[in-house]
Amino acid sequence: MPSTDEIYERYLARAIREMNTLGDGFVEAIDDSSLITIAHGQPSQSKGVIAGQVIQVPVLEVPGQTRVGRFGWKNQHSSLLSFVGDAYLNEMGVTNRLRPTDSTSVCKTQPDIEDKPDDLGMANIDHFTQFIRGTKVPPRDTVLAASADAQAGQHVFETIGCNICHVESITTAAPGTVINGGAFTVPDALGNKVIHPFGDFLLHDVGTGDHIVQGGPPETASKLRTAPLWGLRTKARFMHDLESLTLTDAIKRHRGEAQHVAHRFQNLTAEEQQQLITFLKSL
Repeated sequence: MPSTDEIYERYLARAIREMNTLGDGFVEAIDDSSLITIAHGQPSQSKGVIAGQVIQVPVLEVPGQTRVGRFGWKNQHSSLLSFVGDAYLNEMGVTNRLRPTDSTSVCKTQPDIEDKPDDLGMANIDHFTQFIRGTKVPPRDTVLAASADAQAGQHVFETIGCNICHVESITTAAPGTVINGGAFTVPDALGNKVIHPFGDFLLHDVGTGDHIVQGGPPETASKLRTAPLWGLRTKARFMHDLESLTLTDAIKRHRGEAQHVAHRFQNLTAEEQQQLITFLKSL
């Protein structure tokens, strides 16, 4: 079985390519009611066009308990431990107490369950979950963010409606709040913190869906979780399929609920478009 360090390196490398996990401890600490409130407010902000969907998904570490989904491209997980346990199996083929059965027996060399508790009573998935909860959010380029173009670009971002889904600020639950079906208590380090994810962690029909259902009802097949834009400046490819090589193309590919926002972007002056891109590159 790979060492703990090797597992961390493999998982982090994949996360860098696909889905950033930095700061996800704060995302886990967002109260369900906050996400539900954001979803309820979006139709009135967009004349009924944009409506993020909330889904309740199982908390794998507490059978029978559910919570608002917020992790994975389809919001199929609501807790970081559930997310990590699933990723260990499906991304690296490591079975664990939450996902004890291999998806395939090809090249299998170890008996299940492969992820065993150590001397501390913690398995690899516990350590890695703890690691993610301890990470800071991706830092902004403060110099670029302070520039006149980036500040003007943020105004454009808000004016054309990007911030309806890419929500700029969310406050986490109070310290001491019990979440994840009773399995985790929000600590002081994560509680009552104002974060700036530039995302709503809800499901939307962006127009580039994969028609796969994961965790939600059938109507979620063409929907995807709004990816937070923090850390965007470190990316070379964009959108869930990584098929957009420029931010301009990524914006134009919003052909679903946010199609009218994409049209507003195309109607901006060249200077306004560049200001918006500059702002995004500061995130």
